[in-house]
Order: sequence, then C-alpha cells, then structure tokens
Amino acid sequence: MGSSPATILLGEDNPADVYLIRQALQENGVEYHLEVASHGGEMIAALTKPREQPPDLIILDLNLPRYDGLEVLKTVRDNSALEGIPVVILTSSDSPKDRVAASAFGADCYIRKPSKLDEFMAIGKTLHSLLTTNL
Repeated sequence: MGSSPATILLGEDNPADVYLIRQALQENGVEYHLEVASHGGEMIAALTKPREQPPDLIILDLNLPRYDGLEVLKTVRDNSALEGIPVVILTSSDSPKDRVAASAFGADCYIRKPSKLDEFMAIGKTLHSLLTTNL
C-alpha cells in the first residue's frame, strides 16, 4: 500500500463485528481509515456522497437493516464512480443462494463470518491482499 491509509467503507450493524474487523486489520498490518455505516440507507448515502477519493475497499454484511447488503452491492456496481472497487461480503449466511446472488451482483469475495477468533483475525489477511492488489 502507499503512504496514506486505505479508506474502507464497512456496512455492519453489529458493534462486536466492527470491533473484530478493526482488530483483524490491525493484526495484519493494514493502515486504514474505517467508515462504518450501521444500516443500508447509511451505506448507500456514504457511497453516493461526493468525495475526493472513492473508498479503496467496501465490506458488506448481507443482513443490514433498511437495505440489505445485496441491494447496497447492486448500488455500488451500478455506479460508474465506484467501478473497480473491491467489494467483500462478510456475513453470517452460508446459504448457497446468497453466495450465487452476491457473485451475480459482482462481489469480489464472499466470507462467512467465522465463530472462532483466530479465524476472524485471518480475514484481515484476505482484506490486506485485496487492498494491495487494487492500490
């Protein structure tokens, strides 16, 4: 990554998962600025507001209130200003239907939220690799 921290936009309504994502990023040496939206409407507003730089990475829970993660993902992929930004689905759902839908809407990665702490920390490695590939 460059000298400036990566901007990561996170759609997650569970504060414990937000905390774990922060820990996973730190444990894997990711320099980041994290913007958290706790529901789909807030996420869409954050994605469509004018900004100097688009986010470097978008992480979405599928089970967001108001607009779910797939609706937010569709908004991202329909917005040319957000083209090329990797989107990670990080969700408790292991449903094949959700995996297929996320892939069809253009998610770059689908990660089921693990129940073990060390597995959750390993997610940071995946996020780090997505960021370094795209920066």
